[in-house]
Amino acid sequence: MEVHLDVPARPEQVTLARSFLGRMLADCRMRDDAVLICSELATNAIQHSDSAQPGGQFTVRAEVRDGDYVWVEVEDQGGRWAAEDEHSDQRGRGLEITAMLADYWDIRGDDTGRVVCARLDWPAIPLRDRV
Repeated sequence: MEVHLDVPARPEQVTLARSFLGRMLADCRMRDDAVLICSELATNAIQHSDSAQPGGQFTVRAEVRDGDYVWVEVEDQGGRWAAEDEHSDQRGRGLEITAMLADYWDIRGDDTGRVVCARLDWPAIPLRDRV
């Protein structure tokens, strides 16, 4: 299953992106982690990229390979990111959260467009629980 959502880069759209992904992954074991990653990456897109400019947008994409992985990515419109020393104790932890939850994550692109992606590997099912 693959899904995508294009939305205006406004703060209230993060809630929409979370809800959309949550519905799409309703029966998925990694739903909560995937939705949290989506929220963090969407928030970064609207706070730290050119998507925040008037008329800007971001795109959420997700792919589920049942029994293998869940892939989540957010594409923004690029631009210069804020320096690392600009985060405080209350802000600036989105990529750290993504790194802690994801089995793999990456940033691709440049000042004209950027995609931040994360893969959550499907948890192994212990032999005793297999039917």
